[in-house]
Amino acid sequence: MLNKLFFTLVCLLGCTALFAQQHGQEFGIQTDNDSYLGQGSDKYYTNGIFFYYRKALKVADTGKLQNKILGIELGQKMFNPQSGYVRDAGDVDRPFAAYTYIGGTLNLLYKNESTLKLGAQIGLVGPAAGGEPVQKLIHNTFGFYTLNGWQYQIRNDVELNLSAEYNKLLARASWADVSLASYANLGTGFTGAGIGPLFRLGNFNQLFSSISTQSTASLTPQSNLLHKQELFFYYKPQINAVVYDATIQGGLFNSHDPNSLEITGTKKTFVFSQQFGVGFSFTRFTFDVAAIFHTREVETMVHSHQWAAITGVYRFK
Repeated sequence: MLNKLFFTLVCLLGCTALFAQQHGQEFGIQTDNDSYLGQGSDKYYTNGIFFYYRKALKVADTGKLQNKILGIELGQKMFNPQSGYVRDAGDVDRPFAAYTYIGGTLNLLYKNESTLKLGAQIGLVGPAAGGEPVQKLIHNTFGFYTLNGWQYQIRNDVELNLSAEYNKLLARASWADVSLASYANLGTGFTGAGIGPLFRLGNFNQLFSSISTQSTASLTPQSNLLHKQELFFYYKPQINAVVYDATIQGGLFNSHDPNSLEITGTKKTFVFSQQFGVGFSFTRFTFDVAAIFHTREVETMVHSHQWAAITGVYRFK
C-alpha cells in the first residue's frame, strides 16, 4: 500500500511538470481511492480521477475582487457495493455506477475573504461512463480480485449539472482560523446542498489565495499574503442534504425498465461528512492530502464509507 501511495505521488509530480507552459496558470491531478487508507476495503465510492486546468484572469486594481480564476476539469467517479465482486443481485447494497464528466468553473475571490465559485458540468452515467473497463484496468494492473456485478449498473443517461460554492472567513488568529463553507448543486444528475465550518491550523493564506479555495494561480503578485508558503492542517465537517443522485437513483428521465438488470437504490436525505487533511505548498507545487468519512448514502448500505484524496498541482509562468 505504501508503494502504491508513493507511486501515485511520483506520477502526480511527473505529470504536472509535463504540462507547465505559461504564467498565471496551473495544472492539477486528483486521485481518490478507499485503498489509500490501508483498510483493505474496496467499497462504495471506490475510485475517482480528476484533471484540472486553471487560468487566472485580470482583475481591476480598484474594486472588490482580489483574484479571478477560470477552470476546466475532466473527471470520473466510480461506485460499487461492499465489493466489486457480488454473487448475485442480492449482494448489491449500493448500485454499481460511474459518472464521467467535463466541466468549467469561474472562481471569484474577494478582498474581504468571501469567495463564490460557479460551475457547470455535462456528463454521463451508465456503461457509457466507462466505469467497468477502468476498474478492470486498475484491478489487473495491481493484481486485485476479479470483478463481477457491473451487469447490474445504472443505465446510460446524460447529465447536466450546475453548482455554486460559497466560502466566507468568520474569525482568525495568527495560527488558526474558521470559515463558512457551503455549496449547492442543481441538475439532472445531482441536486442538493451542504454547509459547515472549515477549521485551519498552521501557516495558511487568505481565502483569496489559498489551497483551501483552489486559488493559488494569479496574474499579479500577491504581496499581502500572510505566508510565503502554506503548511496547515484542516478539519471540515459538513451536513449534506441530498435531493437527487443519479449514481444511486439512476437517470432522472429514464424509465427504469423492470425487465432490465439495472439495480437502483433509495438515497438517504441527509449525509454527514468529515474531512481531515493537510495542505502544503513550496516553490511552484501545491499538495492536498485528505481522508474523508461519510455516513451511509443509501438506505440499503450496510456500512458507512471512507476514502483518501491526493491532489497535486503545478503552478507555472
